[in-house]
Amino acid sequence: MFNLVISTIDKTTCVKLMVRGPNAARHGLILLISKKYPYFLHDLRYAISAIGIGIRLDKFQKKTPYYTVLERFLEQAKNQPQKTFLIFEGRSFSYSFADNESNKVARALQTHTDLKEGDTAAVFVGNEPDFVWLWLALAKLGCTAALLNTNIRSKSLLHCFSCCDAKVLVAGADLQGAVEEVLPGLKDGGARVFVLGQESCVDGIETLSDKIQEASDQPLSVQLRANVKGSSPALYIYTSGTTGLPKAAVVSQMKLWYASFVQGFAGVTSDDIIYLYLPLYHTAGFLMGLTGAIDRGLTIVLKRKFSASQFWDDCRKYNITVIQYIGEIMRYLCNSPKKDNDKNHKVRVAMGNGIRLDTWEEFLQRFGDIRICECYGSTEGNVAFMNYIGKVGAIGKEHFLTKMACPYSLIRYDTEKEEPVRDSEGFCIEVPRGETGLLVGKIGGKAPFEGYVKNQQQTEKKILKDVFVKGDRYYNTGDLLMMDQHGFVYFQDRIGDTFRWKGENVATTEVADHLLTVDCALRASVYGVKVPGHEGRIGMAALKLRDNMDFDCKATHQHVKSFLPSYARPRFIRIQTSLDVTGTYKQTKGKLVEEGFDPAIIKEPLFFLDDSKGYIPMTQDIYNSIAEGKLRL
Repeated sequence: MFNLVISTIDKTTCVKLMVRGPNAARHGLILLISKKYPYFLHDLRYAISAIGIGIRLDKFQKKTPYYTVLERFLEQAKNQPQKTFLIFEGRSFSYSFADNESNKVARALQTHTDLKEGDTAAVFVGNEPDFVWLWLALAKLGCTAALLNTNIRSKSLLHCFSCCDAKVLVAGADLQGAVEEVLPGLKDGGARVFVLGQESCVDGIETLSDKIQEASDQPLSVQLRANVKGSSPALYIYTSGTTGLPKAAVVSQMKLWYASFVQGFAGVTSDDIIYLYLPLYHTAGFLMGLTGAIDRGLTIVLKRKFSASQFWDDCRKYNITVIQYIGEIMRYLCNSPKKDNDKNHKVRVAMGNGIRLDTWEEFLQRFGDIRICECYGSTEGNVAFMNYIGKVGAIGKEHFLTKMACPYSLIRYDTEKEEPVRDSEGFCIEVPRGETGLLVGKIGGKAPFEGYVKNQQQTEKKILKDVFVKGDRYYNTGDLLMMDQHGFVYFQDRIGDTFRWKGENVATTEVADHLLTVDCALRASVYGVKVPGHEGRIGMAALKLRDNMDFDCKATHQHVKSFLPSYARPRFIRIQTSLDVTGTYKQTKGKLVEEGFDPAIIKEPLFFLDDSKGYIPMTQDIYNSIAEGKLRL
C-alpha cells in the first residue's frame, strides 16, 4: 500500500524533498501522502495492528493444545495474581482468586457429573461472578458452554437447552423457578440440573454451591482439553429470537479470539478499567467485553444490568475508562436528566454498535471527548467492520487487509421480491460506491460460516450460492449497507425492516430518526403493514412518548410532511407505554406487524394520517372504509 501511494506522487517533488535533507524529505513525504490520502496514517496503524494479530493467531495455532482465551487467562493469573479481575457490588476478586474458584467449580462438576472434553453444559446465570467462574471451569474441562438468555422461559428455555445436546444445566439461584417450569422436560431428556444455591427441596434439582465449597482449588490437568483446536466450538450463543425460536450459533475458539481483539483496535490498554453491564449471554458482553478484557489483562466492573440513572455515578465511583454500548443504550443516556457533572468522569473509550448519527453527536457534545469505536458484525457472521477512525455516523471502514482475509461484497437487492438481483447469466450484481447493497461475505477457510447447531435448514437459509461464479458460497448478513468514496461503511437498514410502498423502498431507521426529532417522541419503532387491496406494505410507527407529554398530532404531521416523501410518512401511529426489545435492545416488531392497524385489536391510542386534516384518532369506521376499499391510501 505504501509503495502504491509513493508511485502516485510526482517524482520531481520527491527529488526536491530529498535535496532538502532526509528529515525534511520524510516529513514532506508524509505531508504529501496525508494530503492525497487523508486517512493513510489511520489505515497504516490499523494494518500494523492487523498484521500483529495475524502473527499472534498463527502462533496460537501451532501450539499444542491450541492456545485458547482460557490459556491467556491462566497466563494473566500467573503474571499478575493479585491484580483485581472483577469488581461486583462492592466486592473485589483478583485474577488468582478467579483461577482458584474456577478450579473448584471444575472439580465439583467433574466429581458429580460425567462431563468430559467435547461435551456441552448450559449456563443459565445472570451477570454475576459465578457466571465467569462457571465458564472458566467448563473451559478447563474442555467443554462447550451454551449461554442461555436469562429472559427465556417455558418452551424457549427447553428448546435452547436441548438443541445443543447439553448434558448439564447450571442455573442461578434466582432462576430456579424458571427451571422448575420445564423440569419434567429436562428430566425426560436425562439432563442433570444444578442450581447455584446451598439447598434445594425440588426433586431433580441438585445444589452446586455446597459441592464447590468442598472441592479442591488445585489446577486441573491440561490433558482434559488436549484435543481442543481453533475450529472447536467454544460457545453456543443464541440469536435474539425476534421471530420464532432462538437459534444456537456456533462460536469457535478462533472466533472467540477475533472478537476479543476489538479492544486492542480501540486503543484499550492493560491499565484501563472496563464497565461491563451488557448481558454475558450475548456476543457483545461476553466476547468484546469479558474475553477482550482477559486478553488485555483489565479490571472489570461487572453490573447485573444497565441502569441509565446509575451509569455515570458508577463510572465516577470505580474510575471507569472504557464502556460498551449496544442498540439504544447511548440514546437512553442522552435522554437522562442533564447534570452539571456530566463531563466529570474518566471514560475515554466507548465500544459497541448501533449508535445513530444524532445520538452520536449529542453524546459527544454532552459527555465530552470520548473515542467512540463503532463496530459491525454478528454472532454467526463471517464479515465485520470497525470504525477505527471515529468518523461520526459510520459503522466501519473498508481496509484492504480485511477484505483479503474475509472477501465481501455489496450486491443489488430487490426489497419487493426480497431476493438479490441477478443478471442474465444468473449471477449477482455488485453495487458501485454510494449505492445501497446487501452485504454478503464469502465463505472460506479464513472466513467460515459455522451455522446453527442441529438446524441445517436455518443454516442453509443464510447461504447464497452462485453469487459471482458457479459453486461459490456467501453468507447473507441480511443487512443493507452503503460504502462511500473513502471506504466508510454506513448502515442503511435490515432486510425485513425495509418495506416497499407505492413502488418505493422505505427505510425504517430513517423514518424512526425523523420521528424522534419531534419533541413528544422518546422512542420509535417503524414497520410496514399490509393493507387489503394494496400492493406492498404501508408505513406504521409505534411511539413511546416522553413523560408527562401527549402525542402532538400537529407537530408530528408538520414534521413528516416537511421531511419525508409521501410514501414514507407513517400512515398510522400507535402510542405505547413501552416498546418491546430483546436482550441486546433490538426492537421486536413481529407482534406489531401482526396486529396491524385494526382498532378492534389495538386498545392503545391509535392515529390515522388524513391527507387534509393531519393525524386524527383512528376509528372503526375509518378501518372499515380502508378494508372495503372505499378509502384509498
